[in-house]
Amino acid sequence: MKKITLVLAIIGMITLQSCEGPQGVPGRDGVSVEAEVFEVTRNFSAGNNYSSLIPLNPPIFASDVVLVYLLWDVDGNTPIWRLMPQTVQLLEGDLQYNYDFTRFDVNLFLDSADFNLNILGPQWTQNQTFRIVLVPGYFASARVDFSNYEAVMQMLSLNERNVVKKL
Repeated sequence: MKKITLVLAIIGMITLQSCEGPQGVPGRDGVSVEAEVFEVTRNFSAGNNYSSLIPLNPPIFASDVVLVYLLWDVDGNTPIWRLMPQTVQLLEGDLQYNYDFTRFDVNLFLDSADFNLNILGPQWTQNQTFRIVLVPGYFASARVDFSNYEAVMQMLSLNERNVVKKL
């Protein structure tokens, strides 16, 4: 009887030692894997090649996605955000507000294949406000209209209190 109890105890200990819970979301030690949103206001000119580089610190994961929204207008007290790239049709041709990103930075820039950007007035180049949304990779398959800023914020459980204003 003692031998059977000893064998069952050993089998029980081996079985319990190998139990583990489900694997969590991958991340860096001590770094939270959460969505972020921040706001920047930028001026574009020939001096900065009509672009502005915003560093990401810490760098995002390779699976993360960056969405950039341009403050297009304000209706009363309600801001109207448009997903970039955003094209404006001017008399001279098309002006495009665009961006690209790496794990380390986001580059906001103006572009036109139709005319020299030096002819743009300050309404197109000065005090342009952007919301940059860092979307964790595990949201990539979410079914949401990414052009709808409010829907994206709701999907990520973010609100205006979460918006960080950066210089």
